Amino acid sequence: MNHLMRQFVLGCLCIGLLSVLNIQADAMTLYVATNGNDAWPGSLAEPNTAQSDGPLATIAGARDALRTLKAQGKLSEPVKVVIRGGEYSITEPIVFTDEDSGTKEAPICYEAYPGEVPVISGGQTVSGWRQEGALFVADVPENLRFSALWVNGQRRQPARTPNAAHPFGDYPPDSDFLYTEGPVKEKDPASGKEANSATKFQYKPGDLKPWANLEDALVVIFHSWATSSLRIKALDEEKHSVEFTGPARWPFAYWLKNQWYFVENVFEALDAPGEWYLNRKTGKVYYMPMPGETPDNIQAVIPVAKQLIRLDGKPAEGKFVHYLSFSGLKMHYAEYTIAPEGISDAQAAYTIPAAFEATGARHCTVDRCEIAHAGTYGLWFRAGCQYNSLTHSEITDMGAGGVRIGEGGNPASDNEAALWNVVDNNFLHDGGLMFREAVGVWMGRTSYNRLSHNEICDFRYSGISVGWSWGYQESSANHNIIEFNNVHDVGKGQLSDMGAIYTLGISPGTVIQNNYFHDVYSNPKISGGWGIYFDEGSTDILATNNIVCNTLTGTLHQHYGRDNRVQNNVFAFSHREQLIRSRQEEHISFFFERNIVLFNNGKLLGSNWSNGNFRNFQNCYWDTSNAPIAFAGKTLEQWQAEGQDVHSVIADPMFENVDARDFRLKSDSPALKLGFQPIDISLAGLYGEEEWVNQPKTIERIPAPMPSAP
Repeated sequence: MNHLMRQFVLGCLCIGLLSVLNIQADAMTLYVATNGNDAWPGSLAEPNTAQSDGPLATIAGARDALRTLKAQGKLSEPVKVVIRGGEYSITEPIVFTDEDSGTKEAPICYEAYPGEVPVISGGQTVSGWRQEGALFVADVPENLRFSALWVNGQRRQPARTPNAAHPFGDYPPDSDFLYTEGPVKEKDPASGKEANSATKFQYKPGDLKPWANLEDALVVIFHSWATSSLRIKALDEEKHSVEFTGPARWPFAYWLKNQWYFVENVFEALDAPGEWYLNRKTGKVYYMPMPGETPDNIQAVIPVAKQLIRLDGKPAEGKFVHYLSFSGLKMHYAEYTIAPEGISDAQAAYTIPAAFEATGARHCTVDRCEIAHAGTYGLWFRAGCQYNSLTHSEITDMGAGGVRIGEGGNPASDNEAALWNVVDNNFLHDGGLMFREAVGVWMGRTSYNRLSHNEICDFRYSGISVGWSWGYQESSANHNIIEFNNVHDVGKGQLSDMGAIYTLGISPGTVIQNNYFHDVYSNPKISGGWGIYFDEGSTDILATNNIVCNTLTGTLHQHYGRDNRVQNNVFAFSHREQLIRSRQEEHISFFFERNIVLFNNGKLLGSNWSNGNFRNFQNCYWDTSNAPIAFAGKTLEQWQAEGQDVHSVIADPMFENVDARDFRLKSDSPALKLGFQPIDISLAGLYGEEEWVNQPKTIERIPAPMPSAP
C-alpha cells in the first residue's frame, strides 16, 4: 500500500473513532452505580429520595434497558451509559450482540463517570483466613479449580518445586528446574517404529514423588519456544517414569535429553513466602504470608469469571456488533482453568482466549481502559472484526499475552475477515506469567491493521508476532503496519526462538518502521533471541528506520524467506553474531541497504552466507573493539569483489553517546554520506499526557545477565 493510500485509510479509522468517542452533549444518558437498581429507569446519577428512580445497578442491566427502548422504537439518538465508581462483580462475561449495536449517527458509549473509577471484576474475595502454624488457611467451595491467587493486588506464586530464584522465574539459573533423565520409547501407531513418547518421560530419582494430591499437581515443561502444563496420571517409582493425562506438543527430549521442568500446586512445596496451594478435595486454600501480612490485613482474590466482556457478532450470518465504545473502565480478574488433560500449545499460547473478546465487531472502540489480573490474553479482535480500535489503554498482569487480532486460519468469507483494526498508544506489559509462550501482540491471518506507538515489555516470549503461515503458502496476513513501538525486555531468559518482533509467511505490503527493539534475552540453551526475526517463509516485508540493540544472539535473523527489504536501520550490540541468515535458497533472501551495524565482539555474520543470494550495499559497519571485521571469513575488499556491500564502509558512524544508547548521528557521520537518514527514536512508544508517557519508567525489573556493552 502506498503512502497516500495508507494515510487515507488511517484517516478513515480516526474519523470512525472520533464519531464514537465524541458523542453529542444532548445524547441520552443512563447511569449505573453500585447503589443502583436494575428496576429503575437509570436516568439519575443517584437514587432519588422516593427510591423510585436512580441509577441502574449493573452494566448488563443498562444493556437490557437499551434493548427495551430499541424494541419500543424510542432509541434513535446517541447514548452514554455513565458508570459510577466502585466494583461491579460478575461471574460470567457481559455479552453484547448485534441487537445491542449503535449506529454511526447514534453510537453507544459505556464510560466512566467523570473523576471516578468503575471496576468490572471477575474475581471473588477469599475471606475468613486463620493461622495454622506458619500458614494462613481459608475455605473455598470443594472441587473448585482456580489458577491464580492475588493478595493485596499482587499475583502470588503457586507452591512450586524447585523454587524460582527470581519472581515469575525470570532469568532462571539451573537451580530453578528439575531435569528429565531421558525419554520413554513407545511405538508410533502410524509407522510402527519406536519413538520418544509425548506422554511419558524418565525422571531422576527423588524429583517426583507420590504426593497426596498427585492428580492436582501441575508439571510445567519447557520446550524451545513453548511450555506444556500437564497433569500427572501415574508415577512408576521403580522405573522412575511419569505418565501424563494428555500429550505434550512435542515428544520429550526432542531438543535436549535433560529437558527442564518444575512442579506447581504441591502442598509439600509450600515453603516460600508468597506461595499458595489449593486442596480441591477439602476446599481449603493455604498461603504462606509475606513479611508483615496477617490474616486480618490481607485481601485475597481468586478469579471466577472466564471472560469479562464479549462482543458476540455472527459474521458468517452477516450479523455484527456496531458502534459500541468502552471508555475509562477497569476490567480485572479473569480465570483460565487448565483442563484435566493439560495444555500444550504449538506457539504463542494460541488456544488461550481473552478477557475482552470481540467477534464480528465493526467500528467499536476501547479507550483509556485497563485490563489486568487474568489467566488469559487481554483483548482479542477475532473473526469479522473490522475498523475497531484499542487506544490509550493498559493491559498488564496477564497469564497469557496482551492483544490478539484475527484467527489462525484463512477467513471462510469476506464477512469473517479481520481487517483495518488499530492498536495505538497502549501500555502492554507483564504477560506470559502462566503461559510463557504468549506474546505482547499477536496478529494472525489478518491484514491492513496498524500497530503503533505502543510500549510492549516484560513478556517471556516475543513482543510482537505477525503472520501465521509457515513456508510459502498463499498470503493470509498482509499490509500490516507496525510502527513507532517501543518493544523491550522480552524473553527474560525463559524461552528461545523468539524476537522483539517475529514474522511468519508471505506478507506483501507489511511494513516494520520507526520502532525501538531492545533488550531481548532468550534462554540460551537451545536456540536464540533476536531483534527482528524473519521466520518460516517471511516474504515481501519492509523493515526500515528501526533501532535494534542489546540482544543475546543477533539483532536481525532471517531463517528463510524471499525479497525482504531491510533499509536504513541501526543494528547494535548483539552479544553473539549481529546478523544471522540460516537457510540458503535459490532466490534472493533479502536486500540489506543503508544500515548501520555497530558491535564490540568481532562477530558480524552468523550461520550461512555462502551462496550469495542476498544483496548488501551502502552499509556502515563498525566494531568498537577495533577487531578486524570479517564478512563470512572475507575482508571487505574480497566481499565486495563478489558483488556484496558495494559502496559500504568500515567506519565509526559517530553516534552522540553509544554508552547511553543515544543513536543520534553527529553531523560529520560517514553514514550520512552513504544516504542514511537519521532516526528520531524519541517518537517510539507512548504519547499524550506526561503521567501516561512516564508510566513505563516506574517499572522496576531485574536486569538481564548479559555482559555490558562498552
